[in-house]
This record gives sequence, structure tokens and C-alpha cells, in this order.
Amino acid sequence: MFSLLHTPRPLYLFHYVSTLSQTSTQFSNLSLTFFSFFLRTIMSSKISTNGSTINNNNNNNIQSSSSPRNRQSCRRRLRRRGSFTMLYRRQLLLLVPLLYFTGLISFYLLQHYSGLAPGAVYRSHEIFQKLWVDIEADNSSTVELSSVWIYKRKLKEKRPCSIGTTASSKDSPGANLYLIVDANGGLNQQRSSICNAVVIAGLLNATLLIPRLEFHNVWRDSSEFGDIYDEDHFISTLKDYITVVKELPAELMERYSNISNIWNLRVQAWAPPRYYLEEVYPVLLKRRVVRISPFANRLSMHLPSHLQFLRCLSNYEALRFSLVISALAKKLVKRMIDRSSNSVGKYISVHLRFEEDMVAFSCCIYDGGRVEKSEMDVVREKGWGKKFKQKYRVVAPGLNRINGKCPMTPVEVGMMLRGMGFAKDTPIYLASGKIYQADRYLAPLRKMFPLLQTKETLATKDELAPFEGYSSRLAAVDYLVCLFSEVFVTTQGGNFPHFLIGHRRYLFNGHAKSIKPDKIKLVNLLQNTSIRIKWAQCWPKVIGRA
Repeated sequence: MFSLLHTPRPLYLFHYVSTLSQTSTQFSNLSLTFFSFFLRTIMSSKISTNGSTINNNNNNNIQSSSSPRNRQSCRRRLRRRGSFTMLYRRQLLLLVPLLYFTGLISFYLLQHYSGLAPGAVYRSHEIFQKLWVDIEADNSSTVELSSVWIYKRKLKEKRPCSIGTTASSKDSPGANLYLIVDANGGLNQQRSSICNAVVIAGLLNATLLIPRLEFHNVWRDSSEFGDIYDEDHFISTLKDYITVVKELPAELMERYSNISNIWNLRVQAWAPPRYYLEEVYPVLLKRRVVRISPFANRLSMHLPSHLQFLRCLSNYEALRFSLVISALAKKLVKRMIDRSSNSVGKYISVHLRFEEDMVAFSCCIYDGGRVEKSEMDVVREKGWGKKFKQKYRVVAPGLNRINGKCPMTPVEVGMMLRGMGFAKDTPIYLASGKIYQADRYLAPLRKMFPLLQTKETLATKDELAPFEGYSSRLAAVDYLVCLFSEVFVTTQGGNFPHFLIGHRRYLFNGHAKSIKPDKIKLVNLLQNTSIRIKWAQCWPKVIGRA
């Protein structure tokens, strides 16, 4: 306590606000929970008191309904209990306004003092203008792609996933049971759901219908499973472990007429295998077919080895992209290699999450002023309705930034890579959706790395035409080009980097380099515009390498 009282005011406020930031999102909901708890307690006390009165009266009637002494004693007991109950209720009610005003003070501090914290305000564009002369003059390279990893990277020999001690091949489907799942989210969240669906089908000894991909108003991709993945390869790869079919039997379709009429189970998030055996399997036995929608994040990450084996098999072997996607991706990989002759055909891939919807969802503020705020409000309203305008939701952009939750801008990615020692002639493949205000934000990155390429610059318009309007198919092309890069750079969390980093380790036997920046340290570095220091000294230990 002494250290806090003797801390300079701005630092003290920063400490307080930083502490609040860890729980601010849940604070208002917690207050409401306490308030509801107090009301329930008060009501239960009242009910309990009334119940005691009735019981005592009944007992007294049984013991002696006509004794004046007993009646007088009963009245005294009731008065004492009533006084205690009223005092208890008053004490509880006093805490309600206290919680309310505490919430108001917390919200005020979050909104008005978070800007005092180092790194809370986006100034990277100003830093770039200050340091551009130094960046442009620095043509030295301390990173050689040909020797970025001590081991030579090569595709490993064909080796199956670890089966585990209790794995077994499939049994005959019990009583012709069928499982249907709706995979929601973007490309890789759907991929996760598909792998989990295989696990559940194996666990319940059920036949899996080819997973259905749910349409979302943010990604707006109407692709079906066969548009993104090779259905026949998926079915044949899993045939020794589960049965996968493209259609339900005619008798079931006649009974339900439409899949949407099939009984839909609401499954808890991150449910363990036991939950499916105890809660889902009995319903499946009774109805023969069940549907689980939505299915994202509906299975625990921690599974026995024989179930993890099914996940591994599904992800790395069974889920092969469709021929159309694979063919275009191979062309782009070859073109990247051809344009990377100065680095022996090796290139870096960067996964940039600075699309319009990502910027809007993060609630972070950049350098676009009122125009940016107006545009982001429209995107949030369109994609998530009133979610960000709920009465008790706290939005604190400064805290989001200092906590490393804001998407990195292209200029921040460029300065980070140049600061690490990658020369300006390093070939880079940029994997991304449609960048928010692309012309303005990509210009500094192209200045720092003139050999920057995207799928739009590598492919012809005719080659991209079949993919227009299908964000998941375009993301699949990005995934494959990044998969075969020498170095992969992730700038934001999410399913894409998680899947890709794991896939690269699996494919190259662990010898595939990935870079993950520590954004909490990075924002502190990119906020001081009043100093001019040597470019090489700008990057003290802000890079985390996976």
C-alpha cells in the first residue's frame, strides 16, 4: 500500500486502470449478479420468516391452543425474528447503491485515464515518419532466409498420427445412428468443428453426415463442404475409423422432410467426452439421428489419446483442400519461389488481420479520426447488431491496445521485420482478407519491402474469378501459400495461425520457423514520438519466436 501511495499520480492511475482492465468487462455483469443474489436472499428471508410463523403457529395450536402464556411467548419470538429479518434486509439493500457507484467510478476511470498509460494511443504512423530516413538508409541484413533455422527443412517421411494405447478401428454403426453438425465461424473455426465432429462420431459409434458449413453475415461465404475440401478423400481416409456419408437414408428424410426439422441438441461449450456419452447418446439411441448446431467449441481440448488420434487424422490427413483451391495455391507458391531468387527461392509469409470487420470487432482506435469511428460503428451494427451498445458493456480502446489486443497495422509489421534485420529485398507473401483502407495502410509496408506480394498480385483476374465472393476459399489459398513459406509471421491470435503453426510442425518434423511478436512490449516501443534514436536500438526484446 505504501508503494502505491507514494507513486506519482499518472503511474498510480495507470496501475489502478491496468488492474481494472483485467476484470472490467465482467464487472457490470458481476454487479448485476450480486444485485439479483441480494433480492433472492431478501425474498427467501421473507418466505422463510412467513414459513416459520406458520409452522410455529401450527405447533402452538397442537401443543396448547388455549394457553395465554404460550400465545404471549410466541408473539415475542415472532417480533424478535421480524426485527432481525428487517435489519438484515436493510443492510443488504445498503450494498446495492455502493456497488452501483463503484461501477460508475470504475467506468469513469477506464474511459478517462486509460490514455495516460504508455502505448495506449496509436502513434505508429508518426514513428514511421520520424524513422523513415534511418530505415531507408539501413540496407544491412542480419537475417538470411537460407540459414534462418539450424536444421535444413524438408518434408518428413510419411508417418501416421500417434494412435495411442486404446485406439481401435470402428465397429458396425449401432442401430444405424446418424450425427449431423453445423460448423459455424470462419474457415479454420469450421475446420476445428469438423475434426471434433469426427471424434464425436467415433465416440458415439455413429455415422457422420458430411458436415454442413453455416453461413455467417460477417464472412458471407455460402460455400459447402465439397467446395473447400475433397469429400471423397475425407470419406476414404476415415473409413477404417468412422463411416461418413453424403446423404441421410431415404427413410429418415421422409420422416423429417428437411434436415432443419431434425431434433437439435444444444450442447455446452468445451464438453468432455463423458457429457456426450451421458447426455447425447441416450437421445441419439431414441431418435436415431440428432443435429448439433452450433458446434464450434463444443468439445474439450483435453481428450484421451485414442480420441486425439482422430483429431490428428482428420486435420492433417483427411481434410485435403479441393482440387480447384490446391491447383491455384500451387501456382502461387511456384511464383513466389521464382520471385525469391535472391534468397534461394525462400520467402516469408505474414498473416495480417487488419480487415474491416477485425478492426471493428477489436474496438481499437487508429489514426482515421471521425471517419474511422463512423465507419467502424456501421460495421459493428451490421455484423453484430447491438452487441457493442449494450448498457453494461465497457469499451476501452486504450486498454485494449496496452494489453496487446489490437490488430497490428501494416506499418507496424514492416517496422518490426526491418528492426529484426530482414532487408528491404526480402520476399514477403501477405495473407489477408480485404485490408481496411488498403491504399493508405499498405503504402508504408510496400516502401519498406518492395517485393511484397499478395494473391491479388500473383494471380491473374481470370484465376481469381471463381473465388470472388468466397472468403473461405480465398483464406484456404492463403493457408497453403503460408504453409510452404520459410518463415511464418503471425500478427494476431486466432484459428488461422494456431492451425498453420501446428500443421507446419507436423509437415516439416518441427523444423519450420514461426514469429509471434509480444504486442504488449511493442506498443510501448511505438508510442514515443519525441525522441530520435538509432534505428538498430529500437527493438529491445519485443519479438517472441514460436
